Amino acid sequence: MVPIREGGQYLERVLAIVAAILINRHEMDRTSLLDEYAHLVAGWPGLMGQGQREHARRLVDDSLALLPHLDHAQSLLDVGTGGGMPGIPLAIARPDLQVTLLEADHRKAAFCTHAAAVLRLDLAVVAERAEDAAHGPFRENFDAVTARALAPFPELLELCLPFVRPGGRLLAMRTHSEPLEGAWERLGGSEPEVLAAPTGARDRGVVVVVRKVDRTPIDLPRRPGEPHRHPLLN
Repeated sequence: MVPIREGGQYLERVLAIVAAILINRHEMDRTSLLDEYAHLVAGWPGLMGQGQREHARRLVDDSLALLPHLDHAQSLLDVGTGGGMPGIPLAIARPDLQVTLLEADHRKAAFCTHAAAVLRLDLAVVAERAEDAAHGPFRENFDAVTARALAPFPELLELCLPFVRPGGRLLAMRTHSEPLEGAWERLGGSEPEVLAAPTGARDRGVVVVVRKVDRTPIDLPRRPGEPHRHPLLN
């Protein structure tokens, strides 16, 4: 008869093996979904240039550079998501994350809706301009807001920070470190922190982190087009 102590140790070993199998299965499922998403991106007409399609998987991996910066965020908005990056890869990697994709181009938003359905992802797609959406129910409603290749930094701040709840953060992906301008204080943000985040797609990539320390004034962002034509500066 097996003593209780030894039986307990045996049970612990079995549970450890099962846990390892489940973790490995999750990694396999995640990799498969990322591969399938890259295939969808590369095959959707007009979404990527002819010369970029072969790099779709690298661009998907590039989006995962934001994972370490999400911390315990439970909700995320991807502003100007285009074909769904970085929002869709992050939704695949973090199934617990409530992801919303914001894209003004209705054709790109339609692709995101299609991709989410094919990949069976539980996320929301909103086809609206950021300047308009920020004055609705999404305002200051997200733990994390992401943007990739969206706009020059001053414009990006005005488009994105109004969506971040106080205590949350803006995560902006940039191809390289550069002098940063913008009215982050006026928009309720902290001074930007630039962190190195090289990936297979970006040897010198960085993530710019702006924490939300105060509420954004109700008159910001301004009407559509104004942040681009007349960017706010400190």
